[in-house]
Amino acid sequence: MNLFRALLTVSGFTLLSRVTGLARETLIARAFGASQFTDAFYVAFRIPNLLRRISAEGAFSQAFVPILAEFKNQKGHDATRDLVDATSTVLAWVLAFLSVLGIFGAALVVTVVASGLKSDGEAYPLAVTMTRIMFPYIVFISLTSLASGVLNTYKQFSLPAFAPVLLNVSFIVAAVAFAPHMKQPVYALAWAVIVGGVLQFLVQLPGLKRIDMMPRIGWNPVKALAHRGVKRVLAKMVPAMFAVSVAQISLIINTNIASRLGPGAVSWINYADRLMEFPTALLGVALGTILLPSLSKAHVDADPHEYSALLDWGLRVTFLLAAPSAVALFFFAEPLTATLFHYGKFDANSVVMTGRALAAYGVGLVGLILIKILAPGFYARQDIKTPVKIGVVVLIATQISNYVFVPIFSHAGLTLSVGLGACMNALLLFIGLRRRGIYMPSSGWATFFVQLIGACLVLAGAMHWCAISYDWIGLRHEPFARIALLGACLVLFAALYFGMLWLMGFKYAYFKRRAK
Repeated sequence: MNLFRALLTVSGFTLLSRVTGLARETLIARAFGASQFTDAFYVAFRIPNLLRRISAEGAFSQAFVPILAEFKNQKGHDATRDLVDATSTVLAWVLAFLSVLGIFGAALVVTVVASGLKSDGEAYPLAVTMTRIMFPYIVFISLTSLASGVLNTYKQFSLPAFAPVLLNVSFIVAAVAFAPHMKQPVYALAWAVIVGGVLQFLVQLPGLKRIDMMPRIGWNPVKALAHRGVKRVLAKMVPAMFAVSVAQISLIINTNIASRLGPGAVSWINYADRLMEFPTALLGVALGTILLPSLSKAHVDADPHEYSALLDWGLRVTFLLAAPSAVALFFFAEPLTATLFHYGKFDANSVVMTGRALAAYGVGLVGLILIKILAPGFYARQDIKTPVKIGVVVLIATQISNYVFVPIFSHAGLTLSVGLGACMNALLLFIGLRRRGIYMPSSGWATFFVQLIGACLVLAGAMHWCAISYDWIGLRHEPFARIALLGACLVLFAALYFGMLWLMGFKYAYFKRRAK
């Protein structure tokens, strides 16, 4: 398998997902701005969205895929299909029960996530109602993550990468076609979550059928739970849920803190999240998706050289593409925010506040992406304990950072704490891999970093000049001119960055690597 081609495939569909996601956020920002309505929606969506990140991009995949790969490579097709059936049965029943609890306990959930909303007589009941509407989403998105894990193990990446597009399309249709006709327009967004979850699962069924892996959900979850493979998956999934989702748990805590910082703070952070997730999904999630099955196979085949080489390739690709993205978030936050969101009810103050949160994310963006590459280095070997220990340390450090940064930077202090915590997490994961001899860096890293830093310094200067030379907020009444200007700047930045690397002798051929 050509890793770079697989990365382009996954990143291409992920790019489509993120573009439609930005369109969705732009429509929401235009219609609702940063208000108590958007605060209520984003608080309500935080729980199912957290579970999506844990399952689709984290703990479930990290626990399930290595064991599935082991069954596929060592036990044959029938045993693998039995594992898929038993896992889907347990998953569906447990999450259906959890959904019922969530619906009845929605008020408690909202209080835990955003107790500050109680001071707003309108936002709190809205958040409770939308939480009840959206909670069943976790059933569909978890089955979607199971289907994605199966397809990825069989080296079929297209459908899992395309599925999130359907959630964004559901949002767009709801915002445009249904919200204007509803008594409470923001409820349309909540129903869109459920529709999008169903569509994401259904679109992957043809792919599962082609490889004879259609999940069969049984009526006896107790029997399915007795399956030896399911026990192993669950045993590893529970701690992995915490280990790979430290940043997401911090976001939940931060949402509660943000809800106490006044109207709009939750929304400013959420809009910054959407922009931050653009590079993290294109790079971190995409790379983690294609690396995990190959790492699992290398572990099963007892090939430590291939295992280390795969990690080395993933880390270099990450630094190559994440470093300029981090520079962009830090130096070009306001132009990006203004061009994408500064319409309708999204005012100039919201641009500035969202830009500050986004710039703070830029400080830790490389760390947020590196976690997606380094964590599979442990999970492919079915090592859960090390990331859990690291996760506990990082979570504590992140919340201590909040006490330092929030009084200084307000809501931007929250995003800064998450980013710095992610950098700490990535560093500790890297040290763990090196100490165990799991990862042995190949030659050329010193030269690589010198070239990277040189190109990023030139890029930072160009971005800063463009950011201060144009009145990005003042161009609100000339949206097409502003969009064209942003596009021209981004093309210039890309040409400048890769051109500087080429002038310094950077070897792009290294990244055309094949996995065994």
